[in-house]
Amino acid sequence: MASIHKEFIIDATPDEVWDVLRDYGAVHERLAPGFVTDTRVSADTRTVTFADGTIVHERLVDLDPGNRRIAYTVVGGSLHPSHHHASMQALPQDGDRTKFVWHTDVLPDSLAAPIAEFVEHGSAVMRQALGTRTTA
Repeated sequence: MASIHKEFIIDATPDEVWDVLRDYGAVHERLAPGFVTDTRVSADTRTVTFADGTIVHERLVDLDPGNRRIAYTVVGGSLHPSHHHASMQALPQDGDRTKFVWHTDVLPDSLAAPIAEFVEHGSAVMRQALGTRTTA
């Protein structure tokens, strides 16, 4: 099994980042705008459309506000892994910053490189989207 692990620091508080992460149906608007072009939710499954045309159906596995962690698994779409499980977590960092942790396990191993590219590109978009603070 291939594991892809990405961590980066965001100039926003963990609560601000969690507010975006827990918004399961707004990936295209809040978490990864442009990288993800549409998100539709039906019960516990969201259909995510990426800018390159890839469509995946992701089932929510866990939404844990105490640990600011979301976990999901791919259950269909144009990506055909035999196994895909991912989690994202917002952890406190120095000051008012957040360590963003994104971990993905995938089978077959041949999908590791394309999934790693998705994670790398998505991380760059998320850093930009999440690092911009809004004031009330």
